[in-house]
Amino acid sequence: MAYSVLSPSCMRAVCVAAVLLCPLMAHGDDAQARRLREVGAMARFVPDEASRRLRAMEWEMATAPAARRTDFLYYYSTAERGIGDLTHALTLADQLVTYGRRNHDDVALAKGLIGRANTLYLREELAASHATAFEAERVAMTTNDVPTKVLATIAAGQSFQEEGNYPAALAKLHAAVDMARHVKDDAAPLASALHTLVQLYLNTGDFDKGWEAQREALAVARRMASPGHIATALGDEYALAVEQKAFERARRALFEELALERSIGARQMGATTLVNLSDCYLKEGRFHEAQTYAAQALEAALDARSNNDVATARVNLGQALLGQGQLDEGKRQFEAGLATYEKQGDKPELLAVLREYGHALEHAGDYKGAVDAYNRERKLSSEIFAEQRQKALMELQQKYEAEKKQRRIDALRQENRATKAELDNRRLQQRIWWLLAIVFALASAAIGLLYRKVRRANAELEQRNLQLKQQSTLDPLTLLYNRRHFQEFMGRTGSERRTGGDGTVGAMFLLDVDRFKDINDTLGHEAGDAVLRTVAHNLRHVLRETDMIVRWGGEEFLVFVPAVARDGLDEVALRILHGISSHLVEYRNGCVQVSVSVGFAPFPLSRGGTALSWEQVVNFADMALYQAKARGRNCACGVLGFPAAATATLDAIERDLEEAWRQGWVDLAVVPGDVEYAMPVQSPA
Repeated sequence: MAYSVLSPSCMRAVCVAAVLLCPLMAHGDDAQARRLREVGAMARFVPDEASRRLRAMEWEMATAPAARRTDFLYYYSTAERGIGDLTHALTLADQLVTYGRRNHDDVALAKGLIGRANTLYLREELAASHATAFEAERVAMTTNDVPTKVLATIAAGQSFQEEGNYPAALAKLHAAVDMARHVKDDAAPLASALHTLVQLYLNTGDFDKGWEAQREALAVARRMASPGHIATALGDEYALAVEQKAFERARRALFEELALERSIGARQMGATTLVNLSDCYLKEGRFHEAQTYAAQALEAALDARSNNDVATARVNLGQALLGQGQLDEGKRQFEAGLATYEKQGDKPELLAVLREYGHALEHAGDYKGAVDAYNRERKLSSEIFAEQRQKALMELQQKYEAEKKQRRIDALRQENRATKAELDNRRLQQRIWWLLAIVFALASAAIGLLYRKVRRANAELEQRNLQLKQQSTLDPLTLLYNRRHFQEFMGRTGSERRTGGDGTVGAMFLLDVDRFKDINDTLGHEAGDAVLRTVAHNLRHVLRETDMIVRWGGEEFLVFVPAVARDGLDEVALRILHGISSHLVEYRNGCVQVSVSVGFAPFPLSRGGTALSWEQVVNFADMALYQAKARGRNCACGVLGFPAAATATLDAIERDLEEAWRQGWVDLAVVPGDVEYAMPVQSPA
């Protein structure tokens, strides 16, 4: 089920409220200041109307006082960012930065940097966004403007959160809340700081503290009588409630939020809220209500021109229709939503939606469509991994070049110091011969100390590199080898594996935990982590020490058996199936029944006298895994070889393994496991 709440871009946008509602009394309470204050308050919640009004004020603001001009540029940049005109928003923020630097106005400079950081974030230029946010905080802290300090501290905290540095993020956001409590005559900075703190607690799973911050944020917003801030706090209440399966409370918050958003004309916020209503009903399996609100969300998102909400609304509508057995229309809506994500290039979101698509088709009984969706998900997952690997290699290369450059600079500095010492020695020799010995001794001592320091630094660097290499080969949750290590291992030795003279072969076994998403949705991610750790432990127990076990990704594991009898592959698969399903996973006061589906293939695997690469063998094991899924799970399917008389191409076999088996183009083994349990959770006695 897809939903459009608490996205990082929304978190960024909410924070502008801390300054948007700051009073302009210092600028003079005349008609112009009042109009600017009113339109500034709209920039966050009704950006389209705010943009129209600010555009109309542009000429008169050209001659306005400097402080009022600063607020105008900041509000205008915020509104343009809200309607999606990121180029204009960045131009306005840069104008404010230039003005602040030229006139030594640190408040204007800090606001311009904050606007620039938020716009760069929406353009997915994260490194530049974070660097700008940290600079904005440094500048803001030199001023006496507390609302600007709060806003800059929030931006720095969000940057730490996006980098995964949650302790630093928590410290920054608590500091922002403490500062906001001292802002007089304006509670908007406190409401915004508390909202951002709720987002952090949601990400870290600390729901008790999240509820505490949300209750205070809602109380502050109600005292302000600000519909926009009240709606934001109610959105936080929904997010917390739905995470803890309190669906009735989540819906009450959404209905109240929707009424407030409609009262102020916040079309984009209203579209997002309707999407969340449809998602809430989907989570309960109430497909008719989910269809009603998904259709309303789609209409509202199209009206607000919110592409993300349009895509999510179509996905939710498709899932609701599939849940009611309307396969053709449900698939059409799902595919339309997928097309939007593909057009935007949002691969992680597309991957999650494809996974949901496969589950929805499977539950609707369209197993062929489910296998196709799983295959698309698998292909996209491989693309994302390749991109991430390339990015990691580039980052390592940049780090290496930076360290190499720094070592060269240090060497030049040391050489310069040695040269200077030599020149000084020569001058001293010409003047005072009897001090030569002392100077030489001092120079030797200095060089010796530098040499020891360099050796110590190099030793520490080597030790850190060894630690980093060890950490990069293991999965931190299961302590199994990770995918990168296996690829490097096969790159070194994979092509050397041949069938043994004694009839032994190698083999690839690809495992996937059955109904893992249901476990996560029902019991939470901690239960999912416990399942993965237990599966890893049981695999170590049932397999040999010479077998390589790999955390392949998500709930998938790969086992590489270097030597096994050719007719013993079924036995290994059965041992894996029984080794997992025969052990309950203890979690809190209950137990979770777990099974896996397995796909396998011998390695090497040849066709027409040509040995396939290890990547192709894993690919066939993956296709066999999806066949095992389609046969009801808790079983294994294996590609054993290709009959010599088969005339089909490899591409034809890969397109449809099931059909290739029926045509006799491939030898397929099926190994049934235990009877799968209907209920995934066993209550405590």
